[in-house]
Amino acid sequence: MRNPQLNSNGELTHLLSIEGLPRAVITHILDTASSFLKVSHRDVKKVPLLRGKSVFNVFFENSTRTRTTFEIAAKRLSADVINLDVTRSSTAKGETLLDTVDNLVAMHADMFVVRHAASGAPHLIAGHLRRLGRNDVHVVNAGDGQHAHPTQGLLDMYTIRHYKKDFADLTVAIVGDILHSRVARSDIHALTTLGAAEVRAVGPQTLLPTAIEKMGVRVCHDLLAGIRDCDVVIMLRLQNERMNGALLPSAREYFSCYGLTPAMLALAKPDAIVMHPGPMNRGVEIDSDVADGPQAVILPQVTFGIAVRMAVMGILAGN
Repeated sequence: MRNPQLNSNGELTHLLSIEGLPRAVITHILDTASSFLKVSHRDVKKVPLLRGKSVFNVFFENSTRTRTTFEIAAKRLSADVINLDVTRSSTAKGETLLDTVDNLVAMHADMFVVRHAASGAPHLIAGHLRRLGRNDVHVVNAGDGQHAHPTQGLLDMYTIRHYKKDFADLTVAIVGDILHSRVARSDIHALTTLGAAEVRAVGPQTLLPTAIEKMGVRVCHDLLAGIRDCDVVIMLRLQNERMNGALLPSAREYFSCYGLTPAMLALAKPDAIVMHPGPMNRGVEIDSDVADGPQAVILPQVTFGIAVRMAVMGILAGN
């Protein structure tokens, strides 16, 4: 079955998930992001690649970091950016998602950046546009339910490549609430596609998906074993808003077992980097001394995120 993200020439037409993306496409996005990173250091931080294009940020879930970086990225590409206030839009009055899309297409939208609580919503929009024959309108998934967050996964890969250069010999630990984390799923798909030597899924049994081993990861329920000799440690936020029922005794007990402290980090390699998609819960999944320490690259992740999102939108518009 043809990948719905790619056109007949194998070029990216939507970014819905990292799963199924060829290694060459991922690498092309990362390479393109490197060129856009230089734009941030100019006096005039703009290129005309999306001049005359309309980018609609359609966020059905709250977001500060992701929506802001998408808005900055689109404006640096010279696009017209429209942030849809979903709480006041017609969807809040009962209009369907696809009716909303149809109306925005009628307003000459060129690209949708979509965040939605329902897994698969961006795929639904992309399929609807395809049926309409609107291959000139592109969809970027900015996070859908517990399914995927591809641009976060890509910026995480950019960060890792920036500091570690190559994936072939890397051991990467992803620690925490993997069950509810769309970031973790995107990271795992990207890391395995890019050839990381070992990817570890670290967390309590209640916060790991069933049969996650089939994704090509090594499961560790013990933090000591999980981060020992790692090159990269990716800490995840506890997804309290997505949990059904009590899956943990308490945040304090979680921190005592799975919180990343300086003593725990010392088990990783001396040059290991620490990442976090944000927002952080200090004292829950990560100690402040680690979050603010020399091995943390959490703020550079945010900077790289703008360049990666510029690359994604630029490539989509070019294709």
